[in-house]
Amino acid sequence: MKAARITRQQHVVSKVLLKQFAMNEPDDRGPQVRPVDVHFPERSNKLKSPRACGWADNYIAYESASAEDLWNSVEVRAPAAFKAVHAGTLFADPLHAMTLRDLIVLHYVRSHRYRDVYTNAFTTVRAKVPGELVERFPEPLRREALRQTGLHLTTADALNAFAERLVEQSEVTQDFGSGALFRTSIESMFHRVRADSSNWHLEILRPESGQFLIGDNPALTVRTDTTPWKCNMAIGDAHSLVLPISPRHLLALGRQNIAGTTPRATVNQLNTVQVLAADRYVYMHPRSTRLETFAREAAKRWRPDPVSPYRASTSATGSKKS
Repeated sequence: MKAARITRQQHVVSKVLLKQFAMNEPDDRGPQVRPVDVHFPERSNKLKSPRACGWADNYIAYESASAEDLWNSVEVRAPAAFKAVHAGTLFADPLHAMTLRDLIVLHYVRSHRYRDVYTNAFTTVRAKVPGELVERFPEPLRREALRQTGLHLTTADALNAFAERLVEQSEVTQDFGSGALFRTSIESMFHRVRADSSNWHLEILRPESGQFLIGDNPALTVRTDTTPWKCNMAIGDAHSLVLPISPRHLLALGRQNIAGTTPRATVNQLNTVQVLAADRYVYMHPRSTRLETFAREAAKRWRPDPVSPYRASTSATGSKKS
């Protein structure tokens, strides 16, 4: 591992995005957002700067510089696109729409959810490989064991143990342990989802009343045929892919470029799925007292178990915070 190339506190929610939910406080602290801890919704939380929110410890633990450069290539274009959204001129420049579509893809891929899926997939395949090697290639395994150890393996248990040793020593397993495999996987997934979404259009939704909040796992696939809406399913099974970008604007990938309003009931559903999908926190404008109450009540109602859905299976990749 090349620790010198690693940024320890890596944002899974872009600072430039969190700033859209922030407000400058009068005590010179700069932009601040209000966090709500969805694990412990009754807990009081101080205002925080966007820099202090939405990050994970060593999210990419190997040569993170290339991934940071990739994320920055999208984030550096975001302020101009946000300005166009607020001015109502987003669709006057196709580059702004492309930037926001890329921003959705970035947050869909660079997420606690993706690391969970990646880790589960590798662990599942890793557990099957030794048995498949023994079943399909018993004689080559015996010859390799004789070459490496000088032993004739005659029992099934001995052959399984040697196959396990080979898998553990393989380059793929070593790259998984160092984090190199995750870095290449997440960069590849970004480019793949970006290409797949290139023909999708952008919907800009504003609430008829109320405001949007944003979670630390903010770009979500959703289905709207349940209450509350389901989230985090495969893109092909979803009705939409959404990302809040300010208290007054939310992006969704759809069939055509449109800008419109959405009723309060839909705003509540969109905020609820942010609470459901969060790893630890949701964030909102510091003066959104009603929304803070909503987030606390939603967490108590829909997340009675104070455990992140992403924590258990990602523990192998190292501890993390939000």
